Order: sequence, then structure tokens, then C-alpha cells
Amino acid sequence: MHEAVIQMLRKYPLNRLEDYTKALREIIQEIALLGLWRGKFFDKAAFYGGTALRILYGLDRFSEDLDFTLLQPLDDFDLGSFGSHLEKELKGFGFEMYVEQKNRAAKSPVQSAFLKAETFSQMLVIETGEEILRQIPKGQMIKIKLEVDTNPPPDFSTETRYLLTPVPFPVRTVTLPDLFAGKMHAVLFRRWQTRVKGRDWYDLVWYLSHHPELHLHHLEERMRQTGDWDSTEELTEPEFFSVLHSTIDALDINKARKEVAPFVKDPEMLSIWSREFFHDIVSRIKVA
Repeated sequence: MHEAVIQMLRKYPLNRLEDYTKALREIIQEIALLGLWRGKFFDKAAFYGGTALRILYGLDRFSEDLDFTLLQPLDDFDLGSFGSHLEKELKGFGFEMYVEQKNRAAKSPVQSAFLKAETFSQMLVIETGEEILRQIPKGQMIKIKLEVDTNPPPDFSTETRYLLTPVPFPVRTVTLPDLFAGKMHAVLFRRWQTRVKGRDWYDLVWYLSHHPELHLHHLEERMRQTGDWDSTEELTEPEFFSVLHSTIDALDINKARKEVAPFVKDPEMLSIWSREFFHDIVSRIKVA
């Protein structure tokens, strides 16, 4: 096993198959970021979303995908062109994975690709014991999704953060007030059929506990792009809070808890969730 991978594994408690699976996915995510940096991906794009919060800012829940936004709209951007950088970087640390680009949906500005491999073979790379290996279903695949928004809404800022593993390298990321604006847009307007994405509400609590500053104008630009704000006037702070409190009133708390529970270390902490809880804590938002 590569020495850097050994070092990365040391921060995980490894007792169950779920522990090894989580560690494997997160290690692959960080190596993938390194490969993207070597391919100069961050000259054109920035990291954002839940995984960015976990890796760069310490969000305490598991996040599955790697989400990015271009710095400005580019019609000719091709996520697939970075596949060789990803595969080469992962191979250098012992992981034999391949990139499969998802066919772009008609009129969708989002490009997607998957890092894929058989779970069993990748578990061997991190020297997983036989007892754990026997629990892996035959043919099970590990898949990590990468998504890039090629038509980002305007008026957001980025900054450079540094990772130290597997080697020291920089990652361009959206700044926290703009990340919060993106998350708030998801809280207010994510269309997930009849389901509730409890992870959005968990992240909302995290922002309010750690970084409550929200860039209101970037939220407005996101709302305009999706047709959720068509007024000729700017979105005001009172109007924003009115929409937020209405969304809380309509929230199915039980569905939200159930959805996020598999992604958090201590689901018991979700027991405090209620409409009253959310109505109270959103008063801590600092609009910028």
C-alpha cells in the first residue's frame, strides 16, 4: 500500500464494512481532486457542495459526490477531457479505476461523469482483512459521481484552500457566503419529487453553527436562473426570510430526518429537529 494511503487511513476507525467503504470513497475523492489540479481543472472551475464542505471546512457528515462550478459559462467545456488525469493519479496510488462520462441531458448545463471500479479489488489496495472482504457482495461497484455546472449564475467569489493529503496541493473553492447561498437555494427550491433531502437541512444547521454569513445577491441570481424569482426588483432581506419561514412551515420533519440519518455519525442528534427549531435558528443568518 502506498505510504500516503496508509497515512490517510489512520484517521478512520476501521471496524465494519461500512467504515472501510467510507474511508475508501473519501480517500479516492481526495486523490481525484489532486488529479484534477494536476490537469489544471481549477483554472476553469471551483469546488462546491457538501463534499467541499467536508473536505475543506470540516462538515461532519458523509457526502457522496464531487460537485464543481465553472468560473464563467463555457459552451465548449468537456469534463471528459480530464478523465485521463483522474485515472493516472489514482493508478499512481494503486487504485485501478476508470472514468465513464454520462451522456448530457438535452439542454442541461450540468456535465456528469463517474469514477468506477469493482469494490472488492479496491478494498485489496487498502489491505482490507478477509473477514470484511467476505461481506462485500459479488460484483459490487464503487461509483463516485462528478458534476460540473457549465452555466453558473453570476456574482460569486472563490478562494484557494490547501489539502495536505495525499500530498500538499491547492484547491479552488467557492467562498463560504456563496456556498451558503447555493445551499440555501437547495433548501428553498430543490425539486426532489415528493421526497425531502434532509442533507440540505443538516447542512443548514452546520452553516448556522459555523459560518452563518449568506451572500443574498448570489442567492437571488440563482433564483432568477431557475425562475424562482422573476421580479424586476432585487430580493430583499424581509422577502428572503418570508420565503424561508414558509418553506419551514411546509417541511416534513420526519422525512428529512430519515433521509439524512445514514450520512451522520450520531442520528440521535436529529431528535431536536422541529419546525420551531428551524424557525428559531434561521434568525442567526447574517445576510451580506
